[in-house]
Amino acid sequence: MQNGNLMEELSIKFALRVIKLYKYLFEEKKEHIMSKQVYRSGTSIGANIAESKTAQSDADFINKLSISLKEANETKYWLVLLHESGYLSDEEFQSIENDINTIIGTLIIIIKKKKGLQ
Repeated sequence: MQNGNLMEELSIKFALRVIKLYKYLFEEKKEHIMSKQVYRSGTSIGANIAESKTAQSDADFINKLSISLKEANETKYWLVLLHESGYLSDEEFQSIENDINTIIGTLIIIIKKKKGLQ
């Protein structure tokens, strides 16, 4: 499935960015709580997308991508907090915010299409 490949690619690239961000926040900024949260939710997006590739039904597929969407929204929340609390500069935040917004938007489109809503 072409969308599945796109989502997998987007989520892997994003997860790698999140891993680098975690290291930066942990080592350079000495931030240990929110960085761990964004690491967990940001890497979970792709894990659920990977699981969706072997979904047992359309409902299972939608469920896995819906979990990915929830994790993406949680990740955005943590990124906003990191930005608003001064751990991420405007430039750093805008760059990674563009990536998470792309993932969220793409997941919404795929889920709606699979549900027959588009």
